Amino acid sequence: MVVYGPEDVKLADNTACASIRADLKICLLNSSCCKVDKKTPRQCLKEGQISDECHQLRQIFFECKRSLLDNRRRFRGLKGY
Repeated sequence: MVVYGPEDVKLADNTACASIRADLKICLLNSSCCKVDKKTPRQCLKEGQISDECHQLRQIFFECKRSLLDNRRRFRGLKGY
């Protein structure tokens, strides 16, 4: 479950996809893989021991980063809209 903080709190990172990256980071750090097994978030991602929510955030982060490189988006707009 994603927990949002107060609206007046801003991220230090203002780049594109920063909020999704922060949510993914929090989700991974709160997962049982990191807490119980004492593994790093990177190890949990490589081994696939993440929850469905973290997997969805990872996919959204991937789509966000990919959209930054997609030149068609400039002309056609966002996909699916």
